Amino acid sequence: MAIKLPIYMDNHATTPLDPRVLDAMLPYLRDNFGNAASRSHAFGWAAEKASEDAREQVAALIGASGKEIVWTSGATESDNLALKGAAEFHKDKGNHIVTAQTEHKAVLDTCKRLEKEGFQVTYLPVAEDGRVRPEAVAAALTDKTILVSVMLANNEIGTVNPVNEIGAVVKARGCLFHIDAVQGVGKIPFDVNAARADLVSLSAHKMYGPKGVGALYVRRKPRVRISAQIDGGGHERGMRSGTLNVPGIVGFGVAAEICRRELSVEGPRMLALRERLRQGLQSQISDTFVNGSMEHRLPGNLNISFAFIEGEAMLMALKDVAVSSGSACTSASLEPSYVLRALGVEEEMAHTSIRFGIGRFNTEEEVDFVIDLVARKVKKLREMSPLYEMAQAGIDIKSIQWAAH
Repeated sequence: MAIKLPIYMDNHATTPLDPRVLDAMLPYLRDNFGNAASRSHAFGWAAEKASEDAREQVAALIGASGKEIVWTSGATESDNLALKGAAEFHKDKGNHIVTAQTEHKAVLDTCKRLEKEGFQVTYLPVAEDGRVRPEAVAAALTDKTILVSVMLANNEIGTVNPVNEIGAVVKARGCLFHIDAVQGVGKIPFDVNAARADLVSLSAHKMYGPKGVGALYVRRKPRVRISAQIDGGGHERGMRSGTLNVPGIVGFGVAAEICRRELSVEGPRMLALRERLRQGLQSQISDTFVNGSMEHRLPGNLNISFAFIEGEAMLMALKDVAVSSGSACTSASLEPSYVLRALGVEEEMAHTSIRFGIGRFNTEEEVDFVIDLVARKVKKLREMSPLYEMAQAGIDIKSIQWAAH
């Protein structure tokens, strides 16, 4: 079988649109172009029905009802609406929020904004395996805590948090529980009632749907109240004004339906491909270290550090494979990943990490090609590394005192 290059293995950044999703969206881009808020003619009625059907499809994936789904422009807006909306509405009850150091920037930066507005935020450390401990959450709660926000699965290291146990702790104290479930939903089983979640952020483009559409689950029984962050025509039961992106919403619904239907088959297939990749890399390349829990992990995630190699050099060497580095290579600085640093990974090793995100359309042939390519590139880069040469000679690199220029 001929391998088509480049190979896409960055499915945590985004996923390709499933052809079945595109087929469902096309009529709403061409003929059924009505505004879902237009109640006086057939074009509007068709658009409204399509968005309501999609609501039920997305809700079914997480064990919710369609009336609990609020459409947004994506996960970042959902996180902002959940945190800011809950904090603003419940500020009379308290001003304390609990989250984790390894959350997505959409949560962390929202929390920083809330701190400027007078809220107090506790950023919980994580264990070495990258998971948030329920007992750590319990210890952080005070009589002023109004909201706890913990992600279902980490976008960098794929670690899955014990959200059901955390939810039990949070609800025992009467606080609101928000879950950023963007990376996990559609890849692993998740149920809002088992997790006792009040607010859950979702995104279509992480589950083979279109970009630019997301959702926020807002529990109805008992009813959860949040303040709207966008004002306008009072759409989405007053929680999120704006004309609905009907083609995107239709695509989100179908993507969610496919995930729900195929999860039991797709999950084990992703895991088999991930393990094929991990075992292949670790059998051919020495001094490799997997970051995050192997037991509690998304099936398609492999975040692995290659000692004595710069992650940026690896990315350039792997131009035929789309993967991500553990360094913030798109920012002005080349700081190592804050997620890996929170795990206690040393700065040098954090700089050498590569995130592989295996998805629905990857094949065994692609995995084997990547194993061979990475092994060859690592060998070549290490041959150029004086540090690797010293390590091979038995020199303890950490003990060396480097002279200043």
